Amino acid sequence: MTALILFGTFFVLLALNVPIALALAVASFFGIWHLGMPLSMVATNLYAAPSKFVLLAIPFFVLSGNIMEKSDISRRLINFADAMVGHTRNGMAMVCVIVACFFAAISGSGPATVAALGVILIPAMTKCGYKIGTSTALVSISGAIGIIIPPSIGFVVFGSVTGLSVGKLFASGIVPGILMGFFLYLSIKISTRHEELITKPKASAKVRWDTFKDAFWGILMPVIILGGIYGGIFTPTEAAAVAAVYGFIVGFFIYRSLTLKSAWQIIKQTVNQTGAMMLIIAGAALFAWVLQVSGVAAQASNGLMNLVHGSKILFLLILNVILLITGMFIDANSAFYILVPILYPVAQRLGIDGIHLGCIMVMNMAIGLVTPPVGVNLYVGTGIAGCNVKEVIRAVWPLVGFAILALLLVTYIPAISMTIPNLMK
Repeated sequence: MTALILFGTFFVLLALNVPIALALAVASFFGIWHLGMPLSMVATNLYAAPSKFVLLAIPFFVLSGNIMEKSDISRRLINFADAMVGHTRNGMAMVCVIVACFFAAISGSGPATVAALGVILIPAMTKCGYKIGTSTALVSISGAIGIIIPPSIGFVVFGSVTGLSVGKLFASGIVPGILMGFFLYLSIKISTRHEELITKPKASAKVRWDTFKDAFWGILMPVIILGGIYGGIFTPTEAAAVAAVYGFIVGFFIYRSLTLKSAWQIIKQTVNQTGAMMLIIAGAALFAWVLQVSGVAAQASNGLMNLVHGSKILFLLILNVILLITGMFIDANSAFYILVPILYPVAQRLGIDGIHLGCIMVMNMAIGLVTPPVGVNLYVGTGIAGCNVKEVIRAVWPLVGFAILALLLVTYIPAISMTIPNLMK
């Protein structure tokens, strides 16, 4: 009965377009009331959930991503990538994927990556002969790499829920993120093989060097973040703070593209985004707590274990189906808090490494950023391009198919995600 109250209330409120944070909190309230527990547990859990030290990384990574977006770093990275590979056939598609991977290593957010790159890349791709729907779809799904390649807010949340090393979770996303980018480029290369695309002239060595120097400080940022974490200099949370400070220094004193007015706008934007995330985390954490104390999570885990009959292959297949469907309707942070208490115990009993599970879940949620009806990246990209959503949705499905192929490789070949984490102490 508790499960029916929790999930029934949640999905009814979601269908009524109630904000997801409020839907989770209200459903949890009714669950606690049904269990006869003190209603004061609502306030206690809502306060405690966002108070974990590891979650402090979220506002700092959001801040650093916003700083780099306003510092014109995206344009500089695009110019450098364009100078290197823009002259090849499908060069602009390759530029899109490469720069998305670079920017992902700065922002940690899918929508932020699309917002920063779409303004420049969507018009640039259409000028090279790509259809507007194809251009928008590629930028939108490439932006999803933002939550796979570290630093990733998704990995921070998963680490907070499970208690696993955020540094190792970050490391698990490096190769899968690059692999997904390669598959997206391959999809565009195949789908446009019969189209007439405009090929740019090859850039000179001087232009390449000049664009590299211009983009150098942006390229250096992920090196500092990841090098500091894996070199043992600072924790992921400290790395987020370092990234924000570094971003301000670059924006104010090197590129000189930031002003006090723009800095204030960045801070307000960061507060709004972080506040929305923390409200969702608080509501989802309360929902997850009710699932656990009521025994619903344990019952669901046991039921799933019986369903798969101890088969790791079958569990991973069911896992991906559940997550791909979930990603169509709710955000990654909510999904982690709701599903991890159910899925993580089963994965442990089947001998699946928690780091590997985290990488699979984050990749699924990344794909969910572009799958209707709630694909956030799609709507950000469509808003920038000013085109019809249906046109973009038609163009994104082949890309989603190739992204799922990359997901399946990562799912069933653990070495892809686990090699780097296993090298860490």
